[in-house]
Order: sequence, then structure tokens, then C-alpha cells
Amino acid sequence: MVDSYSADALEPHFVELIRRAATDLPRDIEAAIARARDGERQMSAARNALDMLLINIRKAREASAPMCQDTGMNLWWVRYPAGPHEHALTTAIHAATVGATKKSYLRPNTVDSITGHNDGTNLGGGAPQIHFHQWDKTFIKADLLLKGGGCENVSGQMALPNAEIKAGRDLEGVKRAVIKMVLDAQGQGCAPGVCGICIGSDRAGGAFAAKEQILRHLGDENPDPRLRALEQDLMQACNGLNIGPMGFGGKTTVLGMKVTAQHRLPASFFVSLAYECWSCRRWSAEIDVSKNEARFTEETFVAGEYNASSHKKGA
Repeated sequence: MVDSYSADALEPHFVELIRRAATDLPRDIEAAIARARDGERQMSAARNALDMLLINIRKAREASAPMCQDTGMNLWWVRYPAGPHEHALTTAIHAATVGATKKSYLRPNTVDSITGHNDGTNLGGGAPQIHFHQWDKTFIKADLLLKGGGCENVSGQMALPNAEIKAGRDLEGVKRAVIKMVLDAQGQGCAPGVCGICIGSDRAGGAFAAKEQILRHLGDENPDPRLRALEQDLMQACNGLNIGPMGFGGKTTVLGMKVTAQHRLPASFFVSLAYECWSCRRWSAEIDVSKNEARFTEETFVAGEYNASSHKKGA
């Protein structure tokens, strides 16, 4: 067991994790965009938009430059061996955030909500967001999601029942709620999007759990057959809305629908939707502190859990 961490030793690994998240789109997202491009009509605005995204993805990766000018809110999920390590981890993440901003992997992107001042560091109240979890393994697993402001603006939450859309407190009602929120988003969330959805919890817990679903791999399979069927139904329904890439119309409004469910209070039934734009920037680092070595991977902790569930189901 490691007794202490050096923030100075961890910082370069976290800078590299930020660089990869900002500049190197995960392959499952890129492949989904390529399939969507091939499915759109020749010479259509939708196909041309997806072509431009693929060019942008390639150029960003080659130049190690941010694929979007909005480098997003930095959301960290950090799992680490038991011990008093959060201070060193926080110090290293903050230093890496400042360092990555200086290297232009991140845009100076955080503003004081009271004064409107941006000090250029990407540090401040609640920024970056870091969620710590102790675990029994001997290495650090740090997952990073860069979530842009445009797609955050069209994320949503709905309380059921809802008379306007005739949605009750059941899975059909959940489906109606999600379709309504995606419809309301139109192209403003930089479609095609990836939608993380949480059924239940309270308002804050549901919104957070929905964001965690964005960490899943697009090709995984929900182990709950009811939620798996709901994900498939939502993909079909939302891609039938003809919103299309960037709102230009077409067959591809969403690239993925990932649903989880949590317990709720009897008086409340919330459906929370975390809308992620096409640049679904999620990467992970596994750090062996004793050797000061890091392995970078596109498989987050959440993705690994769902992939393991899929493998068990198929075994």
C-alpha cells in the first residue's frame, strides 16, 4: 500500500490525461460519427456536417489541439487506494489544470458567477469538479469528462407525471420525457449527441448519475433488460425526429442513449437527461504511484463495469 503521494509526480500524468481528453476523441465516438455520415443522403447538409466533424477530429488529434473551442467543465472521477491522499490528488489536479491551460489544451473557461471575472486558470469554486472514491486496488484510476457549455445548456430534468406530454410514472412516461427534452434541444446541443439518463434519485443525484452514464462505451449492453430495451427504443425514436446533425435535418440526432435507474422518494419521480455533444471527450488514466507510471485508456471505470456485465451475460 502506498503511504503518500507526490503531487509533483502526479501532475504530468494528469496534464497528459487532459491533453488526450481535449484533443483525441475516443474511437467508439469517431466510428459512430463515421457510420452516421455513411447513412446520410449524399450531398445533404447532414452528411456534409458529419464530414466536417470527421476532418476536425483528425486534425485535432494530429495537431494535439482542442477539437472544440469550448473545452468544457472538467469533471473528474478519481478512485484511489485507502489512505489520506485526497489533498495530494487535489493539488496535482489543480496544478495540471493550470498547466494544461497554459499549454492551450484547455481554454480559460471558468468565470466567477458573481463578478464575471475570469482569472485564466480554470480554477475556482466548483471548478474543476472532483469526485473521490476509495477502493481496494493499489493504483489510481482517474476518469475525466470535458463537458461543454452548449450541450450542458440543453440538458434537462422533468418531474413525472407530466400532463402536457401525457407522461405517467412508468417507463412509457420516461420515454416521453426524454423524447421531449431531446426535441426541445433541437440542434443547439451540437448534435448528434450522446444522452446519459437517470430515472429516479433526487434532483442533484439524478443529474450527476446521468452524467456518469456518458462515460459508458457506445457499444456496451445494459445488463438490465428493461433499460436495454428502453435505450433501443429511445435511439430509434430520437433519430426519427429529423433534427439531425447540428439541427440540419437527417437520420442522426443521437449517437447513444445510456440509461440508469436509482431509488427515489415516494413523492418524487425525476427523469434527468445529461446531453453530451458529438465531441464526447472522455479518457482515463491508471497510475501506478510506486513506479510513477501511467497507462492511458479510453475505458473509464463505468465503461469497464458495463463491459464486464455484457461479457458475463454472453458467457
